[in-house]
Amino acid sequence: QVQLVESGGGLVQPGGSLRLSCAASGRFFSINVMGWYRRVPGKERELVAAVSSGGITNYGESVKGRFTISRTNTEVALEMNSLKPEDTAVYYCNADATVSGLMAKYWGQGTQVTVSS
Repeated sequence: QVQLVESGGGLVQPGGSLRLSCAASGRFFSINVMGWYRRVPGKERELVAAVSSGGITNYGESVKGRFTISRTNTEVALEMNSLKPEDTAVYYCNADATVSGLMAKYWGQGTQVTVSS
């Protein structure tokens, strides 16, 4: 299994910055994609950003140019700049990992990000 532990959420003013981090541990063969999703109550979960093991990145339209994702083999970070109130959400770390020959999605517990003055 894969355990994902997130850190770095909190309260920030509009225009401010936050950095989210996520570390993976456990018994897995490999991690392909790592990324961040977010969910606002009453809305569907949406992709924020993801990065493959080869370094290919994918960003949600609403965060392009403001957020930057980076990773090592087992850690992923999200630098969030120029934050807006609409970025307020619970952010979840995700990893697509191969465990015992099977690929599956794993999720962290979530960390709250609140953008408010």
